[in-house]
Amino acid sequence: MNQRPPLPPFSHEDALKKVQAAEDAWNSRDPERVSLAYTEDSVWRNRDQFVTGRPAIVAFLTQKWERELDYALRKSLWCHGDNRIAVRFQYESHNADGQWFRSYGNELWEFDENGLMRRREASINDLAIDESDRRIFGTRPQSEYGQEIPLQ
Repeated sequence: MNQRPPLPPFSHEDALKKVQAAEDAWNSRDPERVSLAYTEDSVWRNRDQFVTGRPAIVAFLTQKWERELDYALRKSLWCHGDNRIAVRFQYESHNADGQWFRSYGNELWEFDENGLMRRREASINDLAIDESDRRIFGTRPQSEYGQEIPLQ
């Protein structure tokens, strides 16, 4: 049986661990690794796209990281329930032309009894920034785990 601890019902500490694990996985930019946190039939809404199942998640993420170069992400716990977690996030990346963006968003997550995410809904807005305005560089150092990300 494939389990991804911590398992629901989530304590506050468990929810923080889930959020950090997701941030770490997404910062790897490894679609196969990221997909293993989701159920085989996981459903997503990402902006205006709908994705179902691990193979589609891998394809989606592969295309995403081919467009969003030097992607670096921060996530913060918003709130949680027994098997649900809400997060806010920001990431920075640039396109092939060198234009940098900071993307702001919120996600709603729902987990199965094995700690795998069966539903993910993401709303995201992009803001063009100058490279000199960047503030997210690579993976978050462990000394900064749990720190909030600024609103702007």
